[in-house]
Amino acid sequence: MNARPLFRFALLALWVFTLPSLLSAAPKPVFVYYMPWFVAKPHSDSWGWHWTMNHFDPDVIDASGERQIASWYHPLIGPYDSADPLVLEYHVLLMKLAGIDGVIVDWYGRDDHLDYAINNERTAALFQLTRRAELKFALCYEDRTVLQQINDGVIAASNAVRHAQQTMLYVQKNYFGDPSYLRMSNRPVLLNFGPQYFKANEQWQEIFSTLPATNQPALFTEDHRLPAGLGAFNWPPMYLSLSPGARGVLSVTALENYLASFEQNGSTWPAYISSAFPRFHDIYQPAGIRDYWGYLGDRKGETLRMTLARAMTNQSAMVQVVTWNDFGEGTVVEPTTEYGYRDLGIIQDSRRLYLDSKFDYRTNHLTLATRLYYLRREHATNAPVNTVLDAVFTNIIRGQLGAASQRLTQLDTNSPARLPAIESVRR
Repeated sequence: MNARPLFRFALLALWVFTLPSLLSAAPKPVFVYYMPWFVAKPHSDSWGWHWTMNHFDPDVIDASGERQIASWYHPLIGPYDSADPLVLEYHVLLMKLAGIDGVIVDWYGRDDHLDYAINNERTAALFQLTRRAELKFALCYEDRTVLQQINDGVIAASNAVRHAQQTMLYVQKNYFGDPSYLRMSNRPVLLNFGPQYFKANEQWQEIFSTLPATNQPALFTEDHRLPAGLGAFNWPPMYLSLSPGARGVLSVTALENYLASFEQNGSTWPAYISSAFPRFHDIYQPAGIRDYWGYLGDRKGETLRMTLARAMTNQSAMVQVVTWNDFGEGTVVEPTTEYGYRDLGIIQDSRRLYLDSKFDYRTNHLTLATRLYYLRREHATNAPVNTVLDAVFTNIIRGQLGAASQRLTQLDTNSPARLPAIESVRR
């Protein structure tokens, strides 16, 4: 046996040692990439930029009954606020029922600039729910925020590394030390969407030097590994759709070639993360934000099935589903009025097929989270009903789906709530 298979076996052993709660069911954890940045009425006083993009008005309801939002797709429960605990409970229960092991949050830091601090507050609120749901979590740090703050005169370029060191100390105190934070090779996992500002390996070494030697991050950057990092993760390669002859559409062949090339590069690294995604259909051009970024078709779910199959069967250390809720770019697996629960059902089927033959949750089980959500809304001030709904939450987390359904049915009978149909719209 050569060194590479031996190394892969050793890496798997480290996963088993570090993440026993995840690997008791499957040999490779499945995470989903999450956006915490949505602000919405009535939870907040106004609609946030990510629902409006300064162009759309969610207070306007179209002929189909949908609010006008900055997306081609609409959340099944309507546009929501990422700080709403009922929404967060709904999300983590859907993840649990879909066979997702944890969340990677798109994180802009903690600074009080633009919406960074608000997004950090929403990240902390999400993590309160992921802990309760016994899910793991991790951060993907956007270092382009440093460039934004330099351009806005908030920090000096000469102080950029020092500023990033302070950011990492904050992460160390508030996230890395949490027992639910994702670790690999006994190191906290930190993704970086880029790098876009700190592009030199030496900068990352200096940034991390302020952290304890026993808690140096397992850094994963986009597409290419830095020597200071453990590996890299891939992402929908929409730049290929803008190459000559592509005409703005990312072909299946170009996508498969990109994925194969990334996997080949990843085989030379200590570890890599494989992403799976359903489509790419952004709203930026209609919103007047920027030029067209290209299009990746849904193909009636085949794009998600294909990318999941690759990610779950290759030598990657983990699977990253891109994304839970980036409505602006359309890479959404959260239930929508356009696709219903279909994408989460595909994740369930793929987990059962490739990772865990005993995983037995089905698409109809996903409605438990939706039924709970609507009953929470309907009985917001009814303490006895919410005590029952708290028990339903616990039932779902413990896998007692029959008991959860029975309790919900009793409440539905007394006070029926409108529940969106499970059947998805096929495209």
